[in-house]
Amino acid sequence: MKIISTAGKTWQQLCARQLTRKRRVEDRVRVIIEDVRLHGDEAVLRYTRRFDRVRLKPKQVRVTETETSAAFQHIDPNLSVHLKAAIQNVQAFYSKARVKPTRLVHDDGVLLADKFDPLNRVGIYIPGGTASLVSTVYMTVIPARQAGVKEIVLTTPPRPNGSIDPNILVVASLLRVDEIYKLGGAQAIAAMALGTKLVRKVDKVVGPGNAYVAEAKRQLFGFVDVDTIAGPSEIAIIANHHSNPQYVVADLLGETEHAGGLGFLITTSKSLAALAKKQIPGGYCLIVRNLEEAVEAANQLAPEHLEIMVKSPQEAAEAHSDGGGDFLRARILR
Repeated sequence: MKIISTAGKTWQQLCARQLTRKRRVEDRVRVIIEDVRLHGDEAVLRYTRRFDRVRLKPKQVRVTETETSAAFQHIDPNLSVHLKAAIQNVQAFYSKARVKPTRLVHDDGVLLADKFDPLNRVGIYIPGGTASLVSTVYMTVIPARQAGVKEIVLTTPPRPNGSIDPNILVVASLLRVDEIYKLGGAQAIAAMALGTKLVRKVDKVVGPGNAYVAEAKRQLFGFVDVDTIAGPSEIAIIANHHSNPQYVVADLLGETEHAGGLGFLITTSKSLAALAKKQIPGGYCLIVRNLEEAVEAANQLAPEHLEIMVKSPQEAAEAHSDGGGDFLRARILR
């Protein structure tokens, strides 16, 4: 981890960073989408052979009930307990997060109202390359279920032997996902967005992925709805002498293990900065004088994820106005 200052050129470049589409990726994805549009499943299976190095027959693309049942025999029992607990927590949250319709009657008797109808069919993409994101399954399926989506489709890249990560299958089964397909990359997004004989068209595609997946979602928006065009994964952590250094280092390492992921530590502690520099191979550390400067730096940086590991994280969170998700972690102090 490289220690920098707000006065340096590196900090200014980081704050000015933008999600840039590489022309090469854009062109390749355009070819893949057009190929899937013209040739359907034949193109999808061809790209699966090329990119995932797996030769699948059409009847092997959709995961069977036998495969799903077998997955329960290959999952760590301890992990299964934790996954079920995570599912219950997310279900509890989204059961309280439903959007309520608004009804307003004017004095002249005119009624104004809105109505929210669930989508019929949603496709969820689960990455399986550098990391198999099991948490993405329940973080996407559960809100879809709570919203009343009728059919949920899941695609994820096959492993070299043609199978799917059993952890993904177990969670998908627990959440009653309707269809699971062994498909990854831009070709999976195209199949869900355009529809093929094997994969019926969906109304919306959600879920993270690499640059090719993000670009496919961008190009196909309009043919299908999408959640967002996600950029490279990144995290910034605000920490001080009260923070538990083991948790700080672990969370930074957890983010920077993603391909292209960036980690930022914003701290008032020189000893914590020295530890991060020693133990974390990539990313940047910014040393500030106080918590106010740390929050201001986070606002300038506007990270995808911000963790606030200080005694009173709520106060700092109120002052933070730019970025993605905020995570307040007062319980993991020294």
